[in-house]
Amino acid sequence: MRRRHLLVGFASAALAWPAIGWAQQSEQRRIGVLMTQTQDDPEGRARITAFLRGLQQLGWTDGGNVQIDARWTGGDAEHIKKSAAELAAQGPHVILAVGSATVGPLLQATRTVSVVFVAVPDPVGAGFVDDLARPGGNATGFSLYDFNLSGKWLELLKQIAPDLTRVGVLRDSALTSGTAQFAAIQAVAPSVGAEVSPINVRDAEQIERDVGAFARSSNGGLVLTGSALAFLHRDLIVKLASRHKLPAVYPNRVFVSGGGLISYGTSIVDQFRRASGYVDRILKGEKPADLPVQRPTNYELVINLKTAKALGITIPPSLLARADELIE
Repeated sequence: MRRRHLLVGFASAALAWPAIGWAQQSEQRRIGVLMTQTQDDPEGRARITAFLRGLQQLGWTDGGNVQIDARWTGGDAEHIKKSAAELAAQGPHVILAVGSATVGPLLQATRTVSVVFVAVPDPVGAGFVDDLARPGGNATGFSLYDFNLSGKWLELLKQIAPDLTRVGVLRDSALTSGTAQFAAIQAVAPSVGAEVSPINVRDAEQIERDVGAFARSSNGGLVLTGSALAFLHRDLIVKLASRHKLPAVYPNRVFVSGGGLISYGTSIVDQFRRASGYVDRILKGEKPADLPVQRPTNYELVINLKTAKALGITIPPSLLARADELIE
């Protein structure tokens, strides 16, 4: 049962989203979008649809007074780098960037084109902005969460599986946020009586091998930290947790709707909608340096009761009462 309406829906135009070139009309504003998903990813479509709808509500119509060039990279680092350089070279008025994996290459390609980012865990630590309140450069946007949230993932895991003593933390070690999230979880581990170990997220073969190795010992569970690679391999990670009977906590709802056990995090779809407001302000003349990076305004707790039953887990009544959504 759902307790909060989710802004997901697909506009017909977004279902056939093309990578289109800039229009020639001088009155049109130009927006680039750099996505980490593949073009056929339903969650990626839901996110960009929310962005489009936000723009429409603010008076911007794709193909009318604004022209949008969306690049879908599938999380491939070389494809991201190439697409970032191409978008920057075209000189759009603003580029929407998704996740740390896209923002870094964009800022290497340009320090003049305005960039609005979403789903970035640590924009200061990554060097994308000087300060959350005063970004100071050509980028601003929406951070994914405070690192204290990473510790709460471990606490949640112990609440639903109090007997576990071992926790594998899946993270992208190539990102500063991956290291920082693991450190935050590691700091909480002694207080909940758990030993944590990192599992690096690189490719499907490595994830399957390392999760399988971790699962050979008993009393284990998983925490998945946020990254583009985690999102790209989400179906595999959820499947491995189910196969090895590992209770797992995920960073946002999409993992749980796909069969994961429990998630706690902000709505990235909502960040795309809110990003349209910053894009609107930049198109009207404001500068990214003057627009503070916004932190999440709320977090959602989502529990998959069917998965809990399959794992033989009884969710504590206190968590059921707190949940924003229960999937049955």
